[in-house]
Amino acid sequence: MNEEKSISLIIPVFHEQERINRLIDYLTSLPGERAVEIIIVDGAPEQDTIKAIIDQRVIRVASAKGRGIQLNEGFRHASGKYLLFLHADTFPPPAVYTCVRKTLSETNISAGAFTLNFDHANTLLKTIRFMSSIRVAVTRIPYGDQAIFIKTSVFTKIGGYKNYQLFEDIELMERLRRRKHRITILKQKVVTSGRRFRKSGTLRGVLKVILLLILYKAGVHPDTLSKKY
Repeated sequence: MNEEKSISLIIPVFHEQERINRLIDYLTSLPGERAVEIIIVDGAPEQDTIKAIIDQRVIRVASAKGRGIQLNEGFRHASGKYLLFLHADTFPPPAVYTCVRKTLSETNISAGAFTLNFDHANTLLKTIRFMSSIRVAVTRIPYGDQAIFIKTSVFTKIGGYKNYQLFEDIELMERLRRRKHRITILKQKVVTSGRRFRKSGTLRGVLKVILLLILYKAGVHPDTLSKKY
């Protein structure tokens, strides 16, 4: 492993060509970025997102579609001591790299995530943010839009993500908890887009996500649920 690249930042994408360079510019402007490798994993057949990337330092990976599949494919190209998984519509806090390194340097912490925040949140999204903070405080199970990070050694040992189209993040965190790994939630906030809620109407979008979660907990396979996502 190249010791200068302590963090491998893996971003699964699907038709994100209009926003990817803005995110990359932000990520490469943050303190400590020299010790970070950015890996973009494109699940679209056209590979339009990785074709649009300007920064030549970014590692571009073609993959089959599906977040679990893409995240695992990104991991196969990673060399960092720590892994940071980021959604293409999520901006981590400015001190993200310092936070990840400092947190995962603790021997008793295996993984973590940040606190959720939305861009341009309306009343309902603010309520979702509040309920999310309560849920995470009780369950210690963060979601992928909170920028999950984990020690590479731990990720390797537990076998990585399941190759799910949906809820691969929840399954991984639940598996860590079952194996008694400590997961910490940092107070620093990520800013994620509320676009998936706004696209179908905020309330309708929220209810849809809740229904999918209920079905997942009831045993419906995530790949089946992804067709309704």
